[in-house]
Amino acid sequence: MKKSERVFLILALILALNIAFMSHAAAYIDPSVTTYAIQAVVGVAVAIGAVAAIWWRKAKRKVADKLGLDENAKKTTEDEVVEDDEDDD
Repeated sequence: MKKSERVFLILALILALNIAFMSHAAAYIDPSVTTYAIQAVVGVAVAIGAVAAIWWRKAKRKVADKLGLDENAKKTTEDEVVEDDEDDD
């Protein structure tokens, strides 16, 4: 038997025993704890989204560099507007 199969079987056995001998807990969850838990979950989701967005931009930039693509090649810019504060008398 391979080592990975053996580890998997041991973990499956531990999980099965935990489920078989699980006791029910009688507990009251305060609404403030629930809102805190929701905030924590949302915070983790936002952090994961930010990391994914940063990773996506880096990966996209690396692929574009490898392929020689420029995302700003077809974009046009306007001339810079300069205002003078001189009075026209």
